[in-house]
Amino acid sequence: MKKVAVIGAGQMGNGIAHVFAQRGWDVMMLDLAQGPLEKGLATIRGNMDRQVKKGSLAEADRDAALARIRTATDLGAVADCDLVVEAASENQELKFRLFADLDRLAKPGAILATNTSSISITAIAAQTKRPELVIGMHFMNPVPVMQLVEVIRGQATSDSATVLVMDIARELGKTPVEVNDYPGFVANRILMPMINEAVYALMEGVATAEAIDTVMKLGMNHPMGPLTLADLIGLDTCLAILEVLHTGIGDPKYRPCPLLKRMVAAGHLGRKSGRGFYSYA
Repeated sequence: MKKVAVIGAGQMGNGIAHVFAQRGWDVMMLDLAQGPLEKGLATIRGNMDRQVKKGSLAEADRDAALARIRTATDLGAVADCDLVVEAASENQELKFRLFADLDRLAKPGAILATNTSSISITAIAAQTKRPELVIGMHFMNPVPVMQLVEVIRGQATSDSATVLVMDIARELGKTPVEVNDYPGFVANRILMPMINEAVYALMEGVATAEAIDTVMKLGMNHPMGPLTLADLIGLDTCLAILEVLHTGIGDPKYRPCPLLKRMVAAGHLGRKSGRGFYSYA
């Protein structure tokens, strides 16, 4: 397996394309329009340039990796790929439509993976006629830097597909962890309640955003505070995950903080919008 299609050229998609291309895979990166694709390619090029300056990537290897990335706006471009990794927005209906189309367009035997951070793999797989080949491949952000990949098995995911995807993650230089299909999996089931509680503390005036983040960094040895991390992830993504947790598990402890909902409604989504709990202008 050496041909991968990555659906989505945004923050996660271009990072996934980056690591596959750097490890020798031919990459087809797809998005709805040429603009996001060009922006995604520019991000990959900039990140690889930084690797070259740091001495972790040779110039020749950078050029070879960039040459392995092609782009397309037509989903039919997945036809000759061995693996498809979907990294579109965290929207259940969108993913359902995508996987129904991918099942029709991808070649028989191709594995269909999703980078979803919370949506049921089993439900996504049910949109296809190959549920045994549908799996979660949840990369962490930023993808070129973070080592973890959650590999999530749906109800019908085969042992052979799971083993293969675990091996692919290792080939990419990542550490895969096998996880079962429950709302939020492991990473976000634990992380999102912490972020949500930090937002509640801010809303209730317990402390400022800077103070909350400093307590978690210096007191709990976290590399960044939960509100800074929420801005990096995207407040809309955090809200979507919390809603999946709240609906899927039914426990009120996962209820999204009203302040988080208000900020998303106002378009204050974090780094990507220039404003969240902090300003990035």
